[in-house]
Amino acid sequence: MLVILLVFACTGTTILLLKKPVVAFFVPDGEKSTLFTILYLILILPVYNLFLLVYGFIFGQFKFFWEYEKKFFRRITGKK
Repeated sequence: MLVILLVFACTGTTILLLKKPVVAFFVPDGEKSTLFTILYLILILPVYNLFLLVYGFIFGQFKFFWEYEKKFFRRITGKK
């Protein structure tokens, strides 16, 4: 359980560090507008999921996070 929480913590920290430079590249003035929110969701969400799998692999929990990701995408797409 602690390893899984550690993976989520590492992933969240990494995304927090990447968020500002990635979005600033596309929204140079740094204005938090609707465009900022849309870009954040389009760019950062897939990167978060990728990092979740990478950290899951590093900490030996890849199988758990692979199943988590499949469940997550089934919820988004509405497939059962």
